[in-house]
Amino acid sequence: MSLKETLGPFFNRLPAVASPEGHVHFKNKMMWTLAILMLYFALANVPLFGLSENSIDLFEQYRAFFAGASGSLMLLGIGPIVTASIVLQLLVGADVIKLDMSDPADQALFQGAQKFLVFIMIIVEALPQILGGYIQPDANIASIMGVSPGVLTFIIFLQICIGGVLILFMDEIVSKWGIGSGVGLFIVAGVSQQIVTGLINWIPDSSGLPVGIIPKWLYIAQNVDAGFLFSADGIGFMLISGGILALVGTVAIFLIVVFVESTRIEIPLSHSAVKGARGRFPVKLIYASVLPMILVRALQANIQLIGLLLAGRGITFLGEYSGSTPVNGIMYYLAPINSPYDWIPSLVRENFASYGYAAPATWQIGLHVLMDAFILIVGGIIFALFWIETTGMGAKPTARKVFNSGMQIPGFRRNVGSIEKVMQRYIPKVTIIGGAFIGALTLLASLMGTLGGAGGTGLLLTVSIVYRLYEDIASEQMMEMHPMVRSFFGQE
Repeated sequence: MSLKETLGPFFNRLPAVASPEGHVHFKNKMMWTLAILMLYFALANVPLFGLSENSIDLFEQYRAFFAGASGSLMLLGIGPIVTASIVLQLLVGADVIKLDMSDPADQALFQGAQKFLVFIMIIVEALPQILGGYIQPDANIASIMGVSPGVLTFIIFLQICIGGVLILFMDEIVSKWGIGSGVGLFIVAGVSQQIVTGLINWIPDSSGLPVGIIPKWLYIAQNVDAGFLFSADGIGFMLISGGILALVGTVAIFLIVVFVESTRIEIPLSHSAVKGARGRFPVKLIYASVLPMILVRALQANIQLIGLLLAGRGITFLGEYSGSTPVNGIMYYLAPINSPYDWIPSLVRENFASYGYAAPATWQIGLHVLMDAFILIVGGIIFALFWIETTGMGAKPTARKVFNSGMQIPGFRRNVGSIEKVMQRYIPKVTIIGGAFIGALTLLASLMGTLGGAGGTGLLLTVSIVYRLYEDIASEQMMEMHPMVRSFFGQE
């Protein structure tokens, strides 16, 4: 018996959300999607019982696109789902695990393996934070309960695991019963919350200025001399501390992503049975979507986690840390750029002075930026290629879908091979260009900064996911009005 035949029945027994029998009406899909969104916000505000205020959030810099909330049941966010996807995509892409993703049986096996790996990753990502002493129990609560700190630590660990499992099934509910994907929905929810906070939050930050850009400008107008604002130092102050650069970056990324999402190559199609019936198959510039960027940043996050755990044990040959921020060594160069404070030399020196470490030289800051650019662009290409192959968006499965819908490419014989050859001309090339472009755009957004500190990656993901969610809703409405359209998408 092969390994596939052995593991298949085991994966099939894993707990799962039941798939709908037949078509789910648009109103029901919207209700499920909104219900899960409300549940996510509720769980993100449920604090972990027994957690000490001295605990350190290892994934603080990655909160925007990990869709988690520090100190809550959603502590891990989508981290285990994304990490499991990275591991499987790398193994399948490198042919370590041989699966034909155009085969429904292999697709089911891949999905089962991914779910099993998510359960493993929930434990793998929670345990190091517990054992490394980053997540600590509150001694006072342990004393009141009459238990040892170790027992309270185990209770915290169970809560984190429960939160990880809940977000896995919430994602599955949205994918099967709702619109879009749960992962995308949770990212949008988290980043949108940060952006709104970055607009209206009046609570002062460490500099004494309100966090929100609107109350910040009101404060500056009332308390800062106009002569200073029009000086060279004042312009620099308004660009960085005043949030103008972050606002411009946020608006610019929004407009660029909307424009790029509408840029596509359209392959002409005609129906083999209905004369005169024509259509087009769109191959978007961002064909693989921006979700591979989550995989790139998640890979960086897991690399940083290794460095943090080693540094916590006194092993600093990879680099030292101030909190969860690397300050030297190779981990400094592998860390993501999040804002102007990570690459403008004067701001970098200001940051490192607050950490109590010597600031890197200008050439080291430049190398840090180049390394992040390399990781984003090359990683974007690699994961975009893996993404289309493991999600059935490659040339072969796409050709099969077009053929099964009764469509063909004018001027070519009506068979899967002919359609695949045409798709092969466009899909891999557009995927590579789109992966590189989205990596470069992520770097640009990260260099400029964003409102609310959502991060370039988080903002990019949010705009793209919202745009595609809008397209999904429009598609669902069309299928609701014209049931025959569902047959083209393989739905009943």
